[in-house]
Amino acid sequence: MSVPVPDPQAVRAANVAELSRLGLPLPPEQFPLVWEPGDTVELRPTGELEARVAVLHLVLARCFGMPAEAGMGWLLGSHLVEMVTPPEWQFVAGDRGDHRSFVLHHDAVFALAWVLGLTRHLDPTAPSDDRLMARLPNLPAGETFTQWRARSLAAPRGAVEVAAVLDLYYCLDWAYLEAERQGLRLPGMIDSNAIGQRRWALEWAVVFRGPFHDPPAGWEEVDLST
Repeated sequence: MSVPVPDPQAVRAANVAELSRLGLPLPPEQFPLVWEPGDTVELRPTGELEARVAVLHLVLARCFGMPAEAGMGWLLGSHLVEMVTPPEWQFVAGDRGDHRSFVLHHDAVFALAWVLGLTRHLDPTAPSDDRLMARLPNLPAGETFTQWRARSLAAPRGAVEVAAVLDLYYCLDWAYLEAERQGLRLPGMIDSNAIGQRRWALEWAVVFRGPFHDPPAGWEEVDLST
């Protein structure tokens, strides 16, 4: 269900203050807002969020040694083949693609798990929750997508809360890249790659409605260029 967005200027001011607290470079004054007054916001359907977590988790398992036949069998048995993007399918089925880029998706999974209420924090200075793996499908045990959904009992966060954190990660993405460009010390244990993956997941999970927003993008179509 779509709800009114919070004041974008107030959210941005709070997030810039957080960047300042972390000792990160601050974005320029003309840095774009994520939404405008009068827009509405919602999350993608819970089942769609869960399916994306499960697919990315399966892709990561292939990165770390799960055989292609087992991966494809799990997707078929969980009825998730149609949720796999073409690059993901090429990697799962034939090891084609950039292995390193798929490994980085761990932080995208973490962000989506946070959206679903499966993890306690999305701290930009810290790696993923150490309990994250236990809250994802148990692939070695053959836990299907349906079985995992019944076990995990996702409770998605409010769309307004997730939107505010998206704005924070939008600013953090710029700030981390700028800090690395300047050779500055980062405030925590992760780098711009992890921040970018988390932003990617949040950008995909949040749906804005308004005159300046396009229809929801596919996973591979999320624009992180600004």
